[in-house]
Amino acid sequence: MINVVCGVKSTGRICTDLAVQLEQQGHEVKIAYGRDTVPPQYERFAVRIGSNIDVKMHGLKARLFDGMGLGSITATEKFIEWVREYDPDVIHLHNIHGYYINVPVLFEYLRTCGKRIIWTMHDCWAFTGHCTYFDFENCNRWLTGCGGCPQKGVYPVLWGADRSAENFKLKRNLFTGLQDLTLVTPSLWLEKLVKASYMRQYPIQTIHNGVDTSIFKPTKSDIHEKLGLVGKKIILGVAAVWDRRKGLDDFIQLSELVDDSYAIVLVGLKEKQIEKLPEKIIGIRRTDSVAELVELYSAAYVFVNPTYEDNYPTTNLEAIACGTPVITYNTGGSPESANEYGITLKDKNANAIYDALSFVDSIPKSDTSFSNEKTIEEYLALYKEIL
Repeated sequence: MINVVCGVKSTGRICTDLAVQLEQQGHEVKIAYGRDTVPPQYERFAVRIGSNIDVKMHGLKARLFDGMGLGSITATEKFIEWVREYDPDVIHLHNIHGYYINVPVLFEYLRTCGKRIIWTMHDCWAFTGHCTYFDFENCNRWLTGCGGCPQKGVYPVLWGADRSAENFKLKRNLFTGLQDLTLVTPSLWLEKLVKASYMRQYPIQTIHNGVDTSIFKPTKSDIHEKLGLVGKKIILGVAAVWDRRKGLDDFIQLSELVDDSYAIVLVGLKEKQIEKLPEKIIGIRRTDSVAELVELYSAAYVFVNPTYEDNYPTTNLEAIACGTPVITYNTGGSPESANEYGITLKDKNANAIYDALSFVDSIPKSDTSFSNEKTIEEYLALYKEIL
């Protein structure tokens, strides 16, 4: 597998969950990754692509020249040498953006390697000239070739001239015409978009993400005492990166509407963001501790995901598996992951969230329907099918 991280964040945990199950069935798995640390229990799978310096230089190239995926040449060439020696039966791509791998070098190898290839697309980056999502701007340039990108200021941030039209052409040339490539999307929403893109030539299926319900389950903790919130109902928000698409401003507005019986706790914030929070919001920095996340989810009265752009957020699944209902916007595949254990809001604002709070007690509690066992079974069936 190739992914930006290994064993942390949503895509990294998806990879390691699958790797563990494959290993238990007698298969051999490696996860090539580019960033962040790897939890000790997953180090046996991990193969690092490049170094921290490579990531920084690649990131600088992306910011100055709109060169996401065009840095890390030497690091990627060395990795491809390792792949040739390792000689896998299946190459499973996940998130290949993130300043760690050179896409032309990678796809030059993939085009001629004769291997079976799966690509799980966790966002829209593969078929746009720049962005990972375009809903916030209501942009349809990806259908006609991009150019004049309205999202230079969000990931991947661009300081220099717009090259989205050139990048669109490059990606289209690189990503089309491969033999033995099968696409997977975690949501029906994304599958529909892929079928409208230049990647529609490939077989595609939706495999919904799951979570490890032996870990994500209702768990007692002293979170209320630790945070000084005894007797209060916790409204929880969790994100790897809090930006405009995750609805941070909506939480701030919500804090002005709720009374003192509620407390808002946001996880994943940067220190500067925490410093700017109003008094009614408790900010917690990003944690890669699954145990801490489980305690937070379990202690919450409701998990609120006011996302404006998303695929199939596993944070919804994690909260539900811990017995906590979800309120989310009707965005991307988020309603698919909230399902009957949540409330989906058509109006995307703090007032709509506030009104939905009165219905939280009527939302059914979770069962094990979001277990990753079904996800893993579907991937195993796909591996067997393509081989």
